[in-house]
Amino acid sequence: MSHVSTPNLGGNDLLARRRLGATGLEVTPVCLGCGVLGGMPGIFGYDVAAERGVATVRRALASPLNFLDTSAGYSDGESERRVGAAIAAHGGLPPGFVLATKVDPDPKTGDYSGEQVRRSAEQSLERLGLDSFDLLYLHDPEVIGFEAATASGGAVEALVDLAEQGVARHLGVAGGPVDLLGRFVGTGAFEVVLTHNRYTLVDQSARGLLEQAKAAGVAVVNAAPFGGGLLAKGPDALRKYAYREADADLLARVRAMADACAAYDVPLGAAALQFSLRQPLITSTVVGISAPERVDQTLAWVTWPIPDELWASLATLAEAGRPGDTEGGS
Repeated sequence: MSHVSTPNLGGNDLLARRRLGATGLEVTPVCLGCGVLGGMPGIFGYDVAAERGVATVRRALASPLNFLDTSAGYSDGESERRVGAAIAAHGGLPPGFVLATKVDPDPKTGDYSGEQVRRSAEQSLERLGLDSFDLLYLHDPEVIGFEAATASGGAVEALVDLAEQGVARHLGVAGGPVDLLGRFVGTGAFEVVLTHNRYTLVDQSARGLLEQAKAAGVAVVNAAPFGGGLLAKGPDALRKYAYREADADLLARVRAMADACAAYDVPLGAAALQFSLRQPLITSTVVGISAPERVDQTLAWVTWPIPDELWASLATLAEAGRPGDTEGGS
């Protein structure tokens, strides 16, 4: 069953802040994703100058958005450094603004021990210029697996200790394989789960995780609604999905979706974004943004009028086939 045809919500509803599960935090349905603005050409295919990255965050801080997502592992901390520079230039975070970051393994040794988690968090605080975190994720636990991450003295225990010390007010887990994320949701240690590239117009393999999280009282943040750019730029500009070469069938479906959107004068990116925003099991959607003007474009896409007839066409195309659960980091 496709979930593309969820009844359309009004623009005001799509922009209203939502409660992030049991955290008590109120966040906008769109979250600024800061992976690409740190400069990761090996993954995204292009670089971002430091000045542009800082300017992008500053534009977001002055916009209606109040949610930002970064990570210690993005460009070896460069994303956090640029976010920190923007915060300083802005005079601090705006009232009610929610910043989330992630602990990562040591980029040189691969160490992902409890001690590394503490080091990663400490370094993030320094780069961001903060005293504590609103939300701190365990990032890509698939690199060590569930047993190692949850072992005594391991990464999860260290995160819980940071929360008990007040360094992190709320904890989340962010990664790729949905079955693995489900195991972490089941530990009861996390209030938020972030999934990426698994709930889009062409892949809804995270649906079970979304339902499991709701049953557990865990909020869902959905990242990469464009699948790394394909569902925003279209198959003529990009031939990768989730940072890998897309197969011919997937590209054909995206092309058909782009054509259907064009017939109604709707940008493919607006449909891909609103598909995630309309899903009531998702609290906020992380959109990677690397230029100030893209903040304004994203906000325009949030409220772009999309007729029910187009959603019906997209639902049919979504049923034509779905890729399986993809691997990789977020």
